Amino acid sequence: MTKMTKPNSADALPINTILAGDCIEIMNGLPAASVDLIFADPPYNLQLKGDLHRPDNSRVDAVDDEWDQFSSFKAYDDFTRAWLKAARRLLKPDGAIWVIGSYHNIFRVGSALQDAGYWILNDVVWRKSNPMPNFRGKRFTNAHETMIWASKSEGAKYTFNYEALKSLNEGIQMRSDWVLPICNGGERLKDGAGEKAHPTQKPQALLHRVLVGSTKPGDVVLDPFFGTGTTGAVAKMLGRDWIGIEREAKYRVVAEQRIASVRRLDKAALETSTSKRAEPRVPFGQLVERGMLRPGEELLSMNGRHKAKVRADGTLIGNDIKGSIHQVGAHLEGAPSCNGWTYWCFKRDGKTVPIDVLRQQIRAEMN
Repeated sequence: MTKMTKPNSADALPINTILAGDCIEIMNGLPAASVDLIFADPPYNLQLKGDLHRPDNSRVDAVDDEWDQFSSFKAYDDFTRAWLKAARRLLKPDGAIWVIGSYHNIFRVGSALQDAGYWILNDVVWRKSNPMPNFRGKRFTNAHETMIWASKSEGAKYTFNYEALKSLNEGIQMRSDWVLPICNGGERLKDGAGEKAHPTQKPQALLHRVLVGSTKPGDVVLDPFFGTGTTGAVAKMLGRDWIGIEREAKYRVVAEQRIASVRRLDKAALETSTSKRAEPRVPFGQLVERGMLRPGEELLSMNGRHKAKVRADGTLIGNDIKGSIHQVGAHLEGAPSCNGWTYWCFKRDGKTVPIDVLRQQIRAEMN
C-alpha cells in the first residue's frame, strides 16, 4: 500500500491505498461518482471535561485526543457539512453511506445528511453486549451507538442484500438493532507500549455486517476516517476494494500492517444468498418451447386436489378456466393469488416433480 497525500491525477482512483492528509481536501481531489459505499466513523465531539475515573480511582482511557475536539457546536457542524458534501460528490448515483456516532453528535450529523441531499434509509442501533459501565453513576450506561444508513438521493437503487443478512440471522429478517460486542481481547490492536492503538477501534463484526448487507464483491468502499483500518481489513477479506483516508501517521502505520496480514476469501466463500426476485425471469412457456413439458401433458396440484393440461402457448386449461399457471391455480383454489411454480407438479417415471425444478435447470444454464 502506497501512502499518498493526493491521488496522482483527477482520473486515478487509488484503490486499496491509505491516503495521508485531511479527508475533505483529499476527497475533493478524487474523481466524482467513483465510490459505491462510504463508511464514516467521524469524530464524536465528546466534550469531555477533565479525567474520568473508576470507583477505585483508576483513570479511564477515554477519548481525549486533539482530533475529537472542536471549539464549538458551530465548528463541528461546519466540519460535518464540509466532509458530507465532499463524500456525496464521490458516491455513484446508486451509492450509499453509513455514518456511526453517539448521542453527542449523531443527531447533528443526521440533520446535516438530510440538508446535503442524502436520503435516510435506516437508523441502526448497535447495542453493545459488553459496554463500559458508567462509573459516576449519574446517568444510564451508554450501551449503544447509532448508525445512519442513507442513499445518495431519494429514488437511488442502492444495494441491499436482504437474503444475505437474513442468512446471517439464522433465517430471520435482520432488525435495526444489532447486538454485538465492543472491540476487545485479541482483536484490540495495541501499540508498542501495550496501550490501545486507537481509542475507538470498531469491531470487525460490525463492518462485516455492514459490507455483506450493502455492497457486492468488487465494489469500492471509502472510509474517510480510517483509523487503524477495520473497514479496509474487512473489505479486503470480503473481496471489496477500499480506500482509506487518515491524517494521523501512527494510525496509518498500524492499519497498513494490519491489512497486509489479511487474506482475501476465495470466490466461492464470497458468494451470498440472493433474493428470488433477483434471479433471472423464466416464462413458463420456455418449458414448453424446449420440450421439457409437452402440450397436452397433465399437471397436478401439489395438494393433489386439481388437474390442468398444458397448452402450446404456455397457458393451462383446467375445468372451466384457462390462463397462466398462476391464474389457473388461484381460480381452482378460490384464492386471490397463487404462485404457480410452487403449486403445480408433473409425473416422471412414476415420481411427482415440481415444475420449479425445470425452471431452476434453465436458470442454472443462464448463470
